[in-house]
Amino acid sequence: MTCWEILGIEPTTDQHRIRQAYEQQMKFASGDEAARLDQAFRDATGQAPTPTEERREQSAPEARPLDGNDGQVVREVVLQIKALLNDSRRSQDVGIWQAILCEPPADQEPVRAEIARQLEPQIRPMAENGSLSSSVANFLGNWFEWSSLQGLAEPRETAIDDDSPDNFPGEADQPPQLVNFWPAVIGWIVGLAVLAMLFGGMGGGG
Repeated sequence: MTCWEILGIEPTTDQHRIRQAYEQQMKFASGDEAARLDQAFRDATGQAPTPTEERREQSAPEARPLDGNDGQVVREVVLQIKALLNDSRRSQDVGIWQAILCEPPADQEPVRAEIARQLEPQIRPMAENGSLSSSVANFLGNWFEWSSLQGLAEPRETAIDDDSPDNFPGEADQPPQLVNFWPAVIGWIVGLAVLAMLFGGMGGGG
């Protein structure tokens, strides 16, 4: 296997993307698999991977604090998410969650971390107990790095067509032979009436 196959991504020079893929895979790796991931990271980047915790400690002093504009963005996003939760249909659409949370500057790390902190007490339990669709829960787990929601199975794609006969009772619910039953009966009755008229005319002529 190539390093890209082990990391589970397409070949890229994006160091952040490689690091993200490596860390995602490493969460569930151990022993030989972890060693293969380390080697794949070296092959992909030309350098040894820095342990996640050590990297966080190194970057923590440089983390940008939230300013007034960031705080306003956080408040607006949290309000949008809470409003979304009041709509049971739209809240199951992962595309709407992505449109709200991935829109700059909400996608910047300090802002995203604060949004995650404020939403976690309400959203994470909902996603864990199945109140949100699997696709939404999986997205939130990856976006906010909530490990309990990562790697959830994607739901089967079932396209719902409001005009589909499956959504309405009627002919589609009947066996095929019953669908054509009444036209056959009507034709039979009309045929008998025509025959009666012909025989009646013949009898009158005699």
